[in-house]
Amino acid sequence: MVMSDQVRHRRRGEELENALLDAAWEELTTAGFASLTMESVAARAKTGVAVLYRRWPNKSDLVLAAIDHYRRTHAVETPDTGTLRGDLLALLGGFSDGRSAFTTVMTAAFAGLQRDSGMTPAEVRGRIIEDRAVSTHEIYRRAHERGDIDLEHIPAAVLSMPFDLMRHDLLMTLRPVPPERITSIVDDLFLPLVAQFRPVPARAGQDLRRHGDRRLLNGTRRRGDAILSPCSAPATWSPSSPTGTSPSAGRCPPMSCGPARR
Repeated sequence: MVMSDQVRHRRRGEELENALLDAAWEELTTAGFASLTMESVAARAKTGVAVLYRRWPNKSDLVLAAIDHYRRTHAVETPDTGTLRGDLLALLGGFSDGRSAFTTVMTAAFAGLQRDSGMTPAEVRGRIIEDRAVSTHEIYRRAHERGDIDLEHIPAAVLSMPFDLMRHDLLMTLRPVPPERITSIVDDLFLPLVAQFRPVPARAGQDLRRHGDRRLLNGTRRRGDAILSPCSAPATWSPSSPTGTSPSAGRCPPMSCGPARR
């Protein structure tokens, strides 16, 4: 009767794979990458080591799968604070502080994975440190709809910059990123940078090439909006033509880079 119950409740398919990955994660957090073996994971999962090898050919593949499994089953929710700044602070803070155990384990496993798998540092980083593509797309989409940013003109490298800096700090320090560092990334680096791609209404003779002006974040102008320029007719703003392009497609004369007259 006991044997019959064991057979009837034997783990299979997704249930078995989840149990194996949970056991691998637990072994990674308690023993560390260097001490983790296929045999130790099998013992923790109460199964045979051959079951592991049928799914993952080596320890590195198993650890990468365990990290991905933990990340998927402990996802950070996409924040919706109503502002781009608030959303980024919440997302970056949740990525670091809300998952400090995950951050500590995956960064500590970085060197071991690089050594055992033969992958480059960039390849290992791409596998173990998520870029939150879905969450960031949603945050930027909402900001675009509110008029906070203009996704048609901001380069992808600018949009990924906060997360690239987070990944860098995680790998350099092997510990969660402090809240003051996250605030600095958003307030001192990212927001002034995206401000360069937000047009504002201009008076005649005013130079639109303003750097670090936070009022751009509150603008409502988009590509094709009419602006005033030294030309005889209103001009159209675009990033490639910060001084404006006239309706006839002729470039306006260069403006002075000095302070605008008031």
